[in-house]
Amino acid sequence: MFLWLKQFMPRGLYGRAALILILPIVALQLVVSVVFIQRHFNRITVQMTHAVVVELEYVARLVNDAPTIKLAQEAIAPLIVPLALDIQLPSDPVEKSIKFTDLTGHLVEQQLEEGVRDIRAVDLRTQPSRVIIGFDTRHGPMRVSLSRERVSATNPHQLLVLMVGAGLLMTLIAYLFLRNQLRPIRRLARASEAFGKGQVVPYKLAGATEVRAAGKAFLDMRSRIERQIEQRTLMLSGISHDLRTPLTRLKLGLSMIEDETRGELERDVDDMARLVDTFLNFARAEALDDPTETLDPNELARDIVEKCRRAGQEVQLGALEATELMSLRRIPIERALENLTGNATRYGRSVMLSVLQGRGDLRFVVEDDGPGIPVSDRSLALKPFARLDAARNQNNGSGVGLGLAIASDIARSHGGHLRLGDSENLGGLKAELVIPL
Repeated sequence: MFLWLKQFMPRGLYGRAALILILPIVALQLVVSVVFIQRHFNRITVQMTHAVVVELEYVARLVNDAPTIKLAQEAIAPLIVPLALDIQLPSDPVEKSIKFTDLTGHLVEQQLEEGVRDIRAVDLRTQPSRVIIGFDTRHGPMRVSLSRERVSATNPHQLLVLMVGAGLLMTLIAYLFLRNQLRPIRRLARASEAFGKGQVVPYKLAGATEVRAAGKAFLDMRSRIERQIEQRTLMLSGISHDLRTPLTRLKLGLSMIEDETRGELERDVDDMARLVDTFLNFARAEALDDPTETLDPNELARDIVEKCRRAGQEVQLGALEATELMSLRRIPIERALENLTGNATRYGRSVMLSVLQGRGDLRFVVEDDGPGIPVSDRSLALKPFARLDAARNQNNGSGVGLGLAIASDIARSHGGHLRLGDSENLGGLKAELVIPL
């Protein structure tokens, strides 16, 4: 029902907490203002104004009953001091004027006009501390001025000032306490975000019991993930090391055989050695021991293209739009881009590597003119050991389906992702390694 309000709500924890604090205070002040000021003080204003109405009605009757203006002046002269009234007869006409912010002004005007029939206008703006009333009498306009304190209480303004001041003070105190409670949550968020990007930053338990529990769960989870990555890397490293020894013996034995099938057997052994290295690279893809470096993405793309050309691969350099340096793990990023360019050159003749920068991310884009991957198979292509032989011609090369999976793991270790699409420039597959800025 109120889903449309979400677009106006603050997204940060501080903003939402401030909203939770401010709303009750503002609501309380509004309730007090409406219930107390509008009812209690309005009742007081009516009572005080009624007493003044009786005096003004008496003054107006004396003036109208006098046969001449001189006798009218003599009749009201003894009342000026006892009633604390400033009376001018005759006088200039009084113009109606009331401030919009005057909380009780309209009520005072209403009571005066209803109680005294000869009142022409009420002026509460010209002299804020006084009430100026204009009368129509048989001797011409009459002007009566009296203190504002006689018709309305001044406490509403003081009450509003006290309410606002107390509300601001309570909000400040609550903000200081809230900041101390939110600081451990923000540290936990920074540690989690850094770990998602492959960085291990120190984190110490602090804050309330619930925050400490969440922090301890995060530390336990991080330790388990690090142990699993380390164990997987060691296991595959050991397997790779153990397999290289018999492979070396096979190569040595094949080199001594004079047979027409020797070349095919040697190629098989080379393929086995390459597959072992691929398994090891996959194990190292999520390892967190590679140091981060401040790199120029454009320069990194130039280095990758130069390496590909030295290896005999036809890779072109596309647009280079990076405008700032980034903190990256150089070796894993190079490994991911080499896998992407290797796959592209295996299935296409033209390959292009570009660096594009968006509003909140940086994209290493590898495009080719090969057959591409159908939309329905792209999520499967990112999984380990997935081989889409129908989409990508296997005769152009062999593999175990780990190239895209390694690149995807490396992107996730930097807090990003690998996205597959169609190339608008070359017509084949477009692989985007997206890294958040």
